[in-house]
Amino acid sequence: MGAQHSGGASRLSVAAALVAAALSLASTAASATRVAEAAASLAKPPQDARTLVRWWWFGPAEEQGELAREIRAMHAGGFGGFEIQPVYPMQLDDPARGIRNTGYLSPEFLKNVGFANEQAHALGLRVDITLGSGWPYGGPHIPVQMAASRLRVVAVDIPPGATGVAAPVIGSGERLLASFIGPGSAKKYEGSQLQLKELGPDARPAIAPSSEARVAVFYLASRTGQQVKRPAINAEGFVLDHLSSAAVQHHLQTVAEPLLKAFGDKPPYAVFSDSLEVYGTDWSDDFLAEFQKRRGYDLRPLLPNLDAIHNEQAAAIRHDWVQTQTELVNERYLSPIDAFAKAHGTRFRSQTYGEPAVTMSSNRLVALPEGEGPQFRSFSFTRWATSAGHLYGRNVISAETWTWLHSPSFAATPLDMKAEADRMFLSGVNQFIAHGWPYTPPGTPEPGYSFYAAAVFNDHLPWWNVMPDVNAYLTRVSHLLRQGQPANDVAVLLPVHDAYAEMPLGKVSVSAEMHKFVSNTLMEQVLDAGHNIDYVDPESVASLGIRYPLLVLPHVTRLAPEVLLKIEQYVKQGGKLLIVGSQPRLAPGYRDYARRSQETAAITARLIQLPGVRVVASDAEVGQAVAALSQPDMQLDANASAIGFIHRKLDDGDLYFIANTSNRPVQAKARFSAKGRYAAWWDPHSGAISPAATAPQLDLAPYESRVLVFSDKPTSGKAAGPQRLRVLQDLGQQWRVRFPGQPEQNLAKLGSWHEDPATRYLSGVVSYSKRVQLAATGKRVWLDFGQGTPLDTVPKVPAGMRAMLDSPVREAAVVLVNGQRAGSVWRPPYRIDITPWLKAGENTIEVQVGNSALNVLAGRGYFDHRLLWARYGQRFVPQDTELIAPQPSGLLGPVTLQTEAE
Repeated sequence: MGAQHSGGASRLSVAAALVAAALSLASTAASATRVAEAAASLAKPPQDARTLVRWWWFGPAEEQGELAREIRAMHAGGFGGFEIQPVYPMQLDDPARGIRNTGYLSPEFLKNVGFANEQAHALGLRVDITLGSGWPYGGPHIPVQMAASRLRVVAVDIPPGATGVAAPVIGSGERLLASFIGPGSAKKYEGSQLQLKELGPDARPAIAPSSEARVAVFYLASRTGQQVKRPAINAEGFVLDHLSSAAVQHHLQTVAEPLLKAFGDKPPYAVFSDSLEVYGTDWSDDFLAEFQKRRGYDLRPLLPNLDAIHNEQAAAIRHDWVQTQTELVNERYLSPIDAFAKAHGTRFRSQTYGEPAVTMSSNRLVALPEGEGPQFRSFSFTRWATSAGHLYGRNVISAETWTWLHSPSFAATPLDMKAEADRMFLSGVNQFIAHGWPYTPPGTPEPGYSFYAAAVFNDHLPWWNVMPDVNAYLTRVSHLLRQGQPANDVAVLLPVHDAYAEMPLGKVSVSAEMHKFVSNTLMEQVLDAGHNIDYVDPESVASLGIRYPLLVLPHVTRLAPEVLLKIEQYVKQGGKLLIVGSQPRLAPGYRDYARRSQETAAITARLIQLPGVRVVASDAEVGQAVAALSQPDMQLDANASAIGFIHRKLDDGDLYFIANTSNRPVQAKARFSAKGRYAAWWDPHSGAISPAATAPQLDLAPYESRVLVFSDKPTSGKAAGPQRLRVLQDLGQQWRVRFPGQPEQNLAKLGSWHEDPATRYLSGVVSYSKRVQLAATGKRVWLDFGQGTPLDTVPKVPAGMRAMLDSPVREAAVVLVNGQRAGSVWRPPYRIDITPWLKAGENTIEVQVGNSALNVLAGRGYFDHRLLWARYGQRFVPQDTELIAPQPSGLLGPVTLQTEAE
C-alpha cells in the first residue's frame, strides 16, 4: 500500500503540487484568530465559504453550451462551485433535441469534465468530483470476486439416521469457511452446542448417523450482490468490497485515474466519497487471516458466536469481528483514497459514516469530513463529522444539505433552506454542499429536471431572484464559524465498544447504533442546560485526551482500562464527569477478557468516588446533573428548547451564532460565559456591526438568527433595529400588477394569484408596484409584509425538513424603491428598512415576487418515464409526486409602511 502510493506521489506534476500548496495556504488563511481580523472580512467574506452545489449530470448527456450557461448561473446566484455527480439517464437519445447519452467515462464525458473545470476556474469557482457514478463506489469493472462481501449462514436439517447432508451450493465469488453440526433444527438451534466438522467438498458430504434430529450450519464467505445506486449509463455493476485493497486499488486505477486526468493541470479542489451505504457488508476474502493477525486468535471455530450464541463471551468475539472491519476499511479504503488524492494535488472529502463499520475517529484519515442530516437536538451524522473535525483539526467541515428538504422536488423555499441550514450551523457545519442542481438540457419543459429525491436550487426556480441574498447569508455565517477555535464545552463519549459487541450479521454500522445510547432526551437535556456538544470516542480519548470541561458517559458498559485511566486522570486534573445509566464494567475484546474486565471495574469503582463525578440512573436526570457540574455557556431565562447557539473562541474574544429554530417569535434574557467587557451584534445578512448589551434581551422572529461577539473593545454607533414601530400607511389595496407576457393591470386587493383560474398554474416573477406620498420626517421607514402564519402540522408531508411557517410573500421577493434595489424578502422578519431610497413627495415601490415551481408542474403533469425505464431499467422513482399541486403565490398581505413610534 505504502509503496504503491509513494510511486504515485513521485509522479505528481509540479503544477498539481503548486495548486495543492496554494489551496492549503488559502484554507489556512481563512481562519482569523482575533476579533478585528474577523470583522474586517465580515462585509465581503471570501469566496471559499460559499455554498457548493451537487451538480447532477444525467445520462451523462451534457452539451458544452448548456454546461457553460449553468456554470455562469451558479456564479451569478452566489454559489462557490460545484461537485460533478454523474447519475442515471433522464431521457432517451433524441437527435431532434440534441440529447445523446454518451456513457460514463466515455471520451465525450471526460472532455465535458475538462471543459466544465476550465469554465469554473475562469470564474474562480471550486470544482469537486465524486470518484464514481452514483454511490457507493463500484461499477462494471468490479468482478464478483471484488464485490462487497458478507458472511452467509446456511442451516440445513439432518433427519435421524441420515448419513449425509445437503451442502449449500457454492456460487460465484463464494467460499465455504466452516461447517458445524449439533442438536436442533434449521429454524432453532443453540450455537454453543454446535461442533466444528470438516465436511468434504461434495454436494452431499458424509456424516456419522445419529438417532436424534440435528442441524448442520455452514458459514460461507459470500457477496452482498449490491449494485451501484443511481448509476449513469456504463456505470452499472457491483459495489466494490471496501475492505479489500485489491478492489479499492482496481477502482482507483480504472475510474479515478481517468477522471483526474480529464482535469489536466488544474486538479479538482476535492474528490468525494458519498455516505457509506454498503448494505450488509461484514466480510472480505482474507478476513480470517487478518482477524488472526490482529486479534491473536482463530475466529473460524468460533463463528457461531457471531449469530447463534448470546452471552458475554460471544459479545466479546462479535466486538473483535466488527473492530477488525473498522481497521480494514480505515486502512484499505479511507487511507488509500486520501493518499491518492494528495498524490494528485487534491483532497479527499468523505461522508465517513454507515456501512462498513467506520467510527467517528475514522474521520481523522480524511482531509475534509462531511456530515448529513439536520437533527440538531438528537444524534446525527452531521455532529459525528463536525466533532471529528473539532478533535482532529479539520477547520472546514461540510454537510450534504437539503437532501429531503420539503419534498416533492421544487417545493422547497428560501426559508426552508435557512431553517435547515441554521440547524447545520448549530451542529458545527461551516461549508454547505447543496443537494442540489440538476443539469437541464435546453428545450426541457419548465421547471426542468430534478433528482428523484431532492430539492432543486437552480435558475429554473421562480424565486431565483433572491438566491444571491440567501447565499450571501450562508456564506457570511459559514465564514464566521471558521474563525478562531470551536468552543463546545460538553463532550459525549460514543460507546463504540458496546455498539461493536451488539452488532448482528448483515447490519454492521456503528453510526446507526449510536441513537440507542445517545438518546434524544440526553441531547435535549444537555442543550437546554445551556451547552453545546461534541462527541468523542474511545480512540480520540486514548490518542488526544479530553479538553472539554465536562464529559458525559451515556450507558457505557465496555471501556478499555487504559481509556478509563485517561478519564480518571482528567477528573483528577479538574475535569467533570457525568455517568448516565450503566457504568463501565467490562473490557472490550475477547483476549484476556476476564483480567482486563476486572481492571475496568476496579478503575470505575475508584472513579465514581472522586469529586467532580456524578452518576445518574436515567437520561431524564442529565440536565439537573449538568447544571450541578458546569456553568452554562449561554443561559436563558425562557425558551431554551427553541434557541440554539454555537460558540467560537478567538484569541481576544468570543463569537456566538444564535438561532431561533422554532416557527414562532421567542424572547429570552441571555447571559454568556464570555468574559469580554463589550458586545456587538454582527448582522449575518448585511455585515453591519452595532453595539449590544453583554447580557442582551433576545427578541427573535421565527427562524431568525443573529451573531453576537464579545471583546474588550467597544463598538461605535447605536444599537441596530427598531424598538417600537407604528403604522405609517396601509398598502393593502390598489396595486398595479404585471404578469409575465401581459400588460400591467389594476389589483384592488392583495391575495394569492393561484386562486384565479387564469393564473393558477403560473410559475414566474410577477411585479407589484404602487406610488406612495411621504413627507420628510427624519425618521426611518420600513416596508413590512406581515408576520406569516405558523403551522402546527402539515397533512401529507413526508419525512424531511421544512419550515413550519407560511410566508406572507409566496415565496420570495425583491423590493425596488424609486427604481433602486432596496433588498429582498424571504425570511422573518418580513420587513425592509427602505429609508435610504425614499424621498419627500412621491415614491414608487415595486415588489417582484417569485413563487413556487410546483404551480407550472401541476399544470403540465410529470415526466413519463415508461420508455426510459424499459430501455435502461428503473433506476429511480420520483418521490411524493402525489403532493404536486398549485401553491399560494404572490403578495398575500398585509403590507404596511411603518416608522419609529414617538
